Amino acid sequence: MEDVILRLKKVGGQVEGLIRMIEKGEECSKIITQFQAAKAALDNTFSLVLDRNLRECMSRNDSKSIETIIKLIARK
Repeated sequence: MEDVILRLKKVGGQVEGLIRMIEKGEECSKIITQFQAAKAALDNTFSLVLDRNLRECMSRNDSKSIETIIKLIARK
């Protein structure tokens, strides 16, 4: 999970950068681009964690955990 933590720290840095950009009144298109990059990085990290958790549950034949994960995903 160290790679996930590293990814989340990078996303945190992107969010901090976004805050600075907004505070400085940066150009809107630059802010939107940075938002999209942070969102994509977070989405990719989520997909990685989801994939790992589902694989782990499937390898243990843990249908209850799989069901719980699916319900959480569907809640969006």
